[in-house]
Amino acid sequence: MAYGASLPDLFRRSATYVDKILKGAKPGDLPVEQPTKFDLVINLKTAKALGLIIPQSLLLRADQLID
Repeated sequence: MAYGASLPDLFRRSATYVDKILKGAKPGDLPVEQPTKFDLVINLKTAKALGLIIPQSLLLRADQLID
């Protein structure tokens, strides 16, 4: 199981930084932003191998399930 920042969202947001820098903004003047979108990925094969039972409510909330 992994819970972390969404990489596609981070790449999309970094494009805004590049755009601002190319338009003349100083990188040191740009604010540091925290991730706003997170992904939950559950590996069902590993959970089964470890004998773990993942609740249905958690499976429904997962962004990605790996079989």
